[in-house]
Amino acid sequence: MIDGIILGKAANDFVHLLPSMANRHGLIAGATGTGKTVTLRLLAEAFSRIGVPVFMADVKGDLAGLCQPGVEDQRIKDRVTKIGLESWTPEAFPVTFWDVFGQYGHPVRATISDLGPFLLARLLNLNDTQSGVLNLVFKVADDNALPLLDLKDLQAMLQFVGENAQQYTLKYGNVSAASVGAIQRGILTLQESGGESFFGEPALNIDDLIQTDSKGRGVINILAAEKLMHSPGVYSTFLLWLLSDLFERLPETGDVSKPKLVFFFDEAHLLFDEAPKVLLDKIEQVVRLIRSKGIGVYFVTQSPLDVADGVLAQLSNRVQHALRAFTAKDQKAIRATAENFRSDRSFDVEKAIGELAIGEAVVSVLDEKGTPTFATRTFIAPPVSRLGTISEIERKTVMEGSIVKGVYDTPIDRQSAYERLLARAPKGSAPDNDEASTAQGEGGSLASQATSIFTSVLSSGKSSGGRSRQGPIEAFIVSTARSLGGGFGRQILRGLLGSLSGKK
Repeated sequence: MIDGIILGKAANDFVHLLPSMANRHGLIAGATGTGKTVTLRLLAEAFSRIGVPVFMADVKGDLAGLCQPGVEDQRIKDRVTKIGLESWTPEAFPVTFWDVFGQYGHPVRATISDLGPFLLARLLNLNDTQSGVLNLVFKVADDNALPLLDLKDLQAMLQFVGENAQQYTLKYGNVSAASVGAIQRGILTLQESGGESFFGEPALNIDDLIQTDSKGRGVINILAAEKLMHSPGVYSTFLLWLLSDLFERLPETGDVSKPKLVFFFDEAHLLFDEAPKVLLDKIEQVVRLIRSKGIGVYFVTQSPLDVADGVLAQLSNRVQHALRAFTAKDQKAIRATAENFRSDRSFDVEKAIGELAIGEAVVSVLDEKGTPTFATRTFIAPPVSRLGTISEIERKTVMEGSIVKGVYDTPIDRQSAYERLLARAPKGSAPDNDEASTAQGEGGSLASQATSIFTSVLSSGKSSGGRSRQGPIEAFIVSTARSLGGGFGRQILRGLLGSLSGKK
């Protein structure tokens, strides 16, 4: 039995988060400067200590200090004494730095095909008609063995489909020149904001986020997001893709003694701002189901009202820092927040939320029976790693010792849609039946083999409980599917898209 994680002290008792309930998700909320980041650090340290890997985005650059031991200053001493902790020992934690732009961490990429048309349409801010054309372009690429790996592949496919619109209309549907142009403009805007860095190979392997060090501590994966936050659409779409990929790839685990991974979604309001209902429904679905994969998701934002109701209802472990009531709208938000806590009559949650000092929070977690505890006013315990940033030398040292050093640092630009379309003659013509057959044949035999392997694993890889056993065999299938030139492999990997769009 793993001991509970100490969050802090309320009245005369310590407040614990039970690891067995940590995959029931959670919320860390509060106004700017009230202590959300300290709580986030505390939880990341505690999960790492019990062997649970963590993924988090560093939007202000002040989470990197997790890789360095803290310094016991007077504030720390006062807090330790006030809470009544037996000791406070500085500690550094195993950290892997990631960065979409490859400047402050190892590059993290996904292919255009992996992201799929649904999330890409959100990233490019497309309407329904434009999204339909984008889906059509993906279908043509799959049917003609034209891999979509980076943005130049997508641009080439858009041009190709646009130039041959009449030939594809009967089979795939109407191709609007205006929609093709709108998508191309969206891609240019994405390139100008630096989003191009996210697409390409080698693509991120989810297994690299679920690692422990030689001492059995979970590795804390930190995404450098200061620059990425200048493109909030890229930031939120990337985290949603990552969360959805985890959901799609990981096997069912049922109830666990501790999570397999804890995922912190900072600046969570960006995920829900102006999101269409279909997307909100799918986010709710993923959050509801992903806990059975052993994943705990914690949303970090200023107000609980930033989170969609359907998702908020699933966040069982809550740490609410202060909210300030400067306006009538603020007062309404505090009242609504207080109503989401289980409370006895002796504790006025609404009043407490407006009075909390820095480092205090109203906390409610799940007990061993899965019942929410009564809300308590809690002094949050101090983290033991460095509070603040690190130097370039310290960051470089951590990256040099990383388990993924050299894996993602050099981009790969293999032959894909752009190169294959460029080589076609006459230029701009649609592939005839022979060409299409040849293209499909390039991956045809491999596709048949992969189909056989995939079917075999699905039929034989069932436990007595009906859950698939996944591990090295699944990794082989994913690797094989990635290498296939034809649409078969990409359709396997785009199961994520099926999860989000409702299509299979």
